[in-house]
Amino acid sequence: MKYIEKLRNSGLRPTKQRLQICQVLFNSKKTFHFTINDLKKKIEKEININISLATIYNTVHAFENKGYLKQIPINSNQTYFDTNVSDHHHFYDLNEGRLIDLENSDVGPINIKKKINGKKIKSVEVLVKLEA
Repeated sequence: MKYIEKLRNSGLRPTKQRLQICQVLFNSKKTFHFTINDLKKKIEKEININISLATIYNTVHAFENKGYLKQIPINSNQTYFDTNVSDHHHFYDLNEGRLIDLENSDVGPINIKKKINGKKIKSVEVLVKLEA
């Protein structure tokens, strides 16, 4: 099963609950954004089971560390995760608390003029905050 390998590559044992987390995260044709609490609700709705927040948190962070998910910090107390791990930009709707993908072609050239000795830019991802 494809999820067992993902779990093992992330340093996790493939338990029934973790396999169910994988099913919700990676069995969708369309990528999506979520918080840990959003994912818990989605799992409970789609699979009709109760999984602890700790299990979800640990699994999501193990996947993020392995590169299967991308973390998108919005502010100091709010973090979203994205199943689309490619470099891309986002709108963040402040009123709805929702992330929306923004295609790279929708953003003009970005010119970073400052350099930091011994460091190179890995990626540039724009977060555009929206409000009503």
